[in-house]
Amino acid sequence: MDPQEFVETVREEAATPLSRLGSSKALYADTEGEMDDDAVLQAAADRAHFAAERFDAWADEESGDASELFADAASTERDHAEAAADERGEYEPGEPPAVVAHLETVDGTVERLAAFVGWALAAGNNADQVVGYFVGQASPRTASTFRSFGDDYDEYVDRASDLLAAEADDPEAAVAAATAAIEADYEDYFETLEELGVNPKPVC
Repeated sequence: MDPQEFVETVREEAATPLSRLGSSKALYADTEGEMDDDAVLQAAADRAHFAAERFDAWADEESGDASELFADAASTERDHAEAAADERGEYEPGEPPAVVAHLETVDGTVERLAAFVGWALAAGNNADQVVGYFVGQASPRTASTFRSFGDDYDEYVDRASDLLAAEADDPEAAVAAATAAIEADYEDYFETLEELGVNPKPVC
């Protein structure tokens, strides 16, 4: 399975969810309508904090290159959570995001690597929205902090898809595992916006 082809297929299969998760409404859903600096930073820190916990667990359960990737990701996500907390001034973990709850149900090295790709693609879109928010708030330093996260997510996708190229015997199953992670994030986005009385479909 060609790594680039795999990622492109995932992007195509999940084009609508990824597009909507890359809209300003995604950040509105993450903060449950509280679009202020504290709420945005709390949501960003929660995404990173709980992802780090999950990837730590995977690193312990896996071996070889997959374990190393998940351990590196856990360390980086802890750095992301700390960066968001530093911008906020304090941080107490909230509720785990739905996508992390989904990742807890994923078993198998190939399935985890694929789900990791899906998570990273959605996380990159989320980081872009946080950057856009702080640019709009005339906070270039904070925007720059989150802009650097995007490079990490790109690296995650590259490393995981390279490992999948060597390990996945069933490309369709790998694509399904990746898109399922994106769908978990999207379903939460959709349901949260509906609860807030906002139409989740149009992209802003």
